[in-house]
Amino acid sequence: MPKMKTKSSCKKRFSMTASGKVKAGQAGKRHGMIKRTTKFIRDARGTTLLSAPDAKIIKSMMPYAR
Repeated sequence: MPKMKTKSSCKKRFSMTASGKVKAGQAGKRHGMIKRTTKFIRDARGTTLLSAPDAKIIKSMMPYAR
């Protein structure tokens, strides 16, 4: 069996937690921050965990990240 390839875009954007969940950066923070509320900016700090359906897609693209 040949090795499976990891999707390069996923390798750069996502990482796994010790319990196997997928960690990602918060969306919507690249530009246009002047029109965002202070609450949005505060809540969107750091990283977030993906929902189960999204995590399933990402895990299939990262076969060795478990």
